[in-house]
Amino acid sequence: MPVDIGLNDDARNTSADALRVLLAETYALYSKTHGYHWNVTGPRFNALHTMFETQYNELWLALDEIAERIRALGHFAPSSAGEMVDRATIKPDNGIPDADTMVENLVKGHEAVSRAAKAGLKIAEDNGDAVTADLMTQRAAIAEKTAWMLRANL
Repeated sequence: MPVDIGLNDDARNTSADALRVLLAETYALYSKTHGYHWNVTGPRFNALHTMFETQYNELWLALDEIAERIRALGHFAPSSAGEMVDRATIKPDNGIPDADTMVENLVKGHEAVSRAAKAGLKIAEDNGDAVTADLMTQRAAIAEKTAWMLRANL
C-alpha cells in the first residue's frame, strides 16, 4: 500500500537516507558507550560506570525512535550491526582505552551524532518533513548536552 503522508517519494527517500545515517552513528555510539560501561576502570569507576549506563540506555531508546521514523516514511531500517557500523563515522576501538580516553571518545561520538542530526535536519526542512526535522532537532540537542556533560569530566 502506498504511503500518503504529504511527502513525495523523493522527500521520503532523502529523509529516510538521512535517518539511516543518524541511526548508524547512534548505533555505533551506543555500542561504544555500552562497552565502556563494562570496561571502565580507575578512581572514577563508579561515576563513569553509572554515567555511561544512563547514556547507553538513552541511545538504545533513540535507536528505536529513529528506526520507526524510517518505517513511517515507508522504508526499511537497517537491521544488521555490520550495515550500521559500515555507514557510521564512529568506529570501534581496538583494545580498551583508559577512562579519560573513553570520555574523550564519547565526546567525539556525541559530536558526530549532532553533526549527522543537523545535516539530516537541513534535508528534512528542505523536504517539508516537519516530523523528521523535529526528531533531528531533538537528537542534536541531546547529543550536544551529553557532549558538554562528558567534557566537564575531563
